[in-house]
Amino acid sequence: MGENAVRIAVVGIRGGWSSEVLADAVGRATGQRLLVDLDRARLDLAAGRLWCPDQDGRSVDLCGLDALCVKKVASGYSPHMIDRLEMLRVASAHGVRCFSDPSRILRLVDRLACSVTLANAGMPLPPTTITEDPGQALDAVRAYGRAVLKPLFTSKARGMALLDAEALDPSEIATALAGFCAGNPVMYIQQAVDLRGQDLGVCFLGGEYLGTYARRKGAGGPAGAEAAWSTSTASGGRYAAFDPPQDIIDLAHRAQEPFGLDFTCVDVALTEAGPYIFEVSAFGGFRGLLQARGLDVAQLFAAHVLKELAR
Repeated sequence: MGENAVRIAVVGIRGGWSSEVLADAVGRATGQRLLVDLDRARLDLAAGRLWCPDQDGRSVDLCGLDALCVKKVASGYSPHMIDRLEMLRVASAHGVRCFSDPSRILRLVDRLACSVTLANAGMPLPPTTITEDPGQALDAVRAYGRAVLKPLFTSKARGMALLDAEALDPSEIATALAGFCAGNPVMYIQQAVDLRGQDLGVCFLGGEYLGTYARRKGAGGPAGAEAAWSTSTASGGRYAAFDPPQDIIDLAHRAQEPFGLDFTCVDVALTEAGPYIFEVSAFGGFRGLLQARGLDVAQLFAAHVLKELAR
């Protein structure tokens, strides 16, 4: 590595596919491979230092680097992600360029924060109720007919549940809601929409359209209600190429604009009632674009970071 080479670390999960391939791409581009996992981070606020071990166990001060590529901050979604992003804000405040900025990612970790931002921007979301009151939750499920209960911190449909008001009596719905509420005091209830077998991941790099893949329902996922409605790859779904019309690309572009991320994936559902935006993600899309479109997003992302640093 030359004396003037930039020092860039990938914030991710050791052993995680997307984290490792991005670290490989950045390492090839800079001559130094640094992959750090925040599970062993130590923040010294007084000194303004954020120490993390790299893939070889060496301690790295993230506040002394040129840039950070934030791929993953935890292995699963939880409120702890917010705390880890707050630590990364210290590095950002010390002049370390972050791709994407942790302050911007913070608005996407909590499903409710993401949905409120999308709704305030006028994006079409499926009918959605958020409440802590069991009675109001029951009313919402009965009004929607079929409703999906969604934890505020989750990905790939984990922890979600489908309730069919026509197939269940009120006491059964109330019992299901009580069980969900026990782990999710703020209940996020969304009307189930007919995905017609697929939904889309519309991806952007530096705010520019990169490509789209579809998640399509497939055999081999778990049995039960989740398998009947979810297209998630964790439920047996598969990635496939998809070329959306320009109006869908434009809609997804408007959806990602308020968040200002360097790389993002917008989840879009095409329904008989029109397109809906489900969410905007700061962490997904790498595998979908590679398998469906043959796009090496890790390499493209590394090139984007070096271009931005050179400006």
